[in-house]
Amino acid sequence: MNQSNSPFSLKYLKDDLPAGLVVFLVALPLCLGIALASGAPLFAGIISGIVGGILVAFLSGSALSVTGPAAGLTVIVLNGITELGSYETFLFAVVLAGIIQVVLGYLKAGVIGYYFPSSVIKGMLAAIGIILILKQVPVAIGYMKDSGVQYHIGAVVIAASSIAIILIWDLPGLKKFALFKFVPGALIAVIIGILLNNAFITFQPAWVLDASQLVNLPKAASMNDFVNQFTLPDFTQFANYKVYVLAVTIAIIASLESLLSTEAADKLDPFKRVTPTNRELKAQGIGNIVSGLVGGMPMTAVIVRTSANVSAGGKTKLSAIFHGLLLLVSVAFFASFLNQIPLPCLAAVLLLVGYKLAKVSLFKEMYKLGWEQFIPFIITVVAIQFSDLLKGITLGMLVAIFYILRTNYRRDYKFHQDAKVDGGIITITLSEHVTFINKGSIALKLSNIENGASVIIDGKDAHFIDLDVLEILYDFKENAIQKNIQVRFENIPQRAKVTGH
Repeated sequence: MNQSNSPFSLKYLKDDLPAGLVVFLVALPLCLGIALASGAPLFAGIISGIVGGILVAFLSGSALSVTGPAAGLTVIVLNGITELGSYETFLFAVVLAGIIQVVLGYLKAGVIGYYFPSSVIKGMLAAIGIILILKQVPVAIGYMKDSGVQYHIGAVVIAASSIAIILIWDLPGLKKFALFKFVPGALIAVIIGILLNNAFITFQPAWVLDASQLVNLPKAASMNDFVNQFTLPDFTQFANYKVYVLAVTIAIIASLESLLSTEAADKLDPFKRVTPTNRELKAQGIGNIVSGLVGGMPMTAVIVRTSANVSAGGKTKLSAIFHGLLLLVSVAFFASFLNQIPLPCLAAVLLLVGYKLAKVSLFKEMYKLGWEQFIPFIITVVAIQFSDLLKGITLGMLVAIFYILRTNYRRDYKFHQDAKVDGGIITITLSEHVTFINKGSIALKLSNIENGASVIIDGKDAHFIDLDVLEILYDFKENAIQKNIQVRFENIPQRAKVTGH
């Protein structure tokens, strides 16, 4: 393989190391924030980022894709931990999900992403965005259920400041400056949040955040302490059927999100390299197995960090690996600094992520595309809000399939009838693919042809005509004599050749 097209090459070290630093700065608040939104230990988000950044990047065939905890799994993780009753049992489900992904990779199921309608995928992402917003608003305003505090002015100030900083930082006109281009706004928001909370101690003590409103990562006094922070799965739950249901759900959603993200990464790749999808499923599966074994959250390839990687000039997978190493160093040696980060800062980051996923313009765009796109989209969004991700997607898929079948039912042939002065000849031209789905509409149209008509049935455009449809056509031709209907076939296969009569 040409070195410039290789997913890993030391030739681009000068590009990949700075890009890896940028990805780390983007990933750190997201790893913590997504763990927060998922109801998982904050340390679990970092573990997932480390395993995804180092191990999955090394095993994957993608040059630019970055793997870590994903906003798309927050609902599943949150509901899964609650449903199973303990985080250790949930980790067992993560390990099983990884095994399923590896099996899918060996079964060459990497094409599954192509079979999900975009309306359902967009509906899933919009639903996740709405859930993120609903879950993070209480954190952003400082609501503390246990103490009965409805809001905390310090939390509101920090969250509002964080949102303002990120929005200003992302203004297109500022991207021409290196500081705004390569340093993510989320990191600046976190730094300002820490400074504000420290300033409150001196100038406004009533606004100082409660200890429960700050990041709380375990601090290791030694390497042995650091190793002991990792959590093992509860394998005694092997007879719990809920574990297997959750594992299948995680495997399906994580695989789908990873395949969609790597496809997007390939489109952003300046070298236009193509990621082998089956290898990606295996890499993601191994990553989830390892992450589950050491206490981490499930992971996927994630488009936000991948986009940051491309924008920062990353050329090979070394940038993703370097970002994973930086996450490892930060949690091992700088936990005291990370523990000063206000949770309202992370909530602000997630609120904006949620808005980008579920912005109003997306709903308008889907509506303009017509009911065939909008109905599956909006049903997916609503169903996920009132059930769960897998049930919502399943319902959205069923509605989308209904519209696909209805469209095929309507577009099975073209009907033309000459003017009476020309003899009133009816010409029915079959479409490219005529399957059993079209059987009903063709049979109905033929039954409505008036006695004494002349009919030409032409298959010149058809690449495939189903046996069921051929039966209807030949039965119509045989029975037409009784109605004084003249029937002529053009480019229609012989029934005997198809049926073997």
